Amino acid sequence: MAVRTASIPPNFILVLWLLLYFGARLLLKQDGISTGLRIGIALAPVPVFAAFLWQAIRSIRGADEFERRIHLEALVVAFPLTLLLLTTLALMQRAVALSFEDWSYAHVWIYLPIFYLAGLALARKRYS
Repeated sequence: MAVRTASIPPNFILVLWLLLYFGARLLLKQDGISTGLRIGIALAPVPVFAAFLWQAIRSIRGADEFERRIHLEALVVAFPLTLLLLTTLALMQRAVALSFEDWSYAHVWIYLPIFYLAGLALARKRYS
């Protein structure tokens, strides 16, 4: 009999990643931190997000076909919306000077999970 290890819920890992991400952003605003340490701080959230991805994939693989279909439809909404956002911003950046304080990667990334959650809501509504 195989020993089954307890898995950490993906939502817990996601919250941990968010805390590390915003903590890193706060630390990186500080002056006097060496470049090596700044790189370490910037990369600190990466392994935690990788763990989130691993657990999320395991969770979806363990779901029934109906739940998998809902997540697939959410991704079908989120991925093209993400492409639309990024390509539009790329063209707008060539057309006019976009403010770094408003349209940098640090500000735009939040739209990606919003697009996924919107897709998830649409898919759940469709099948409810």
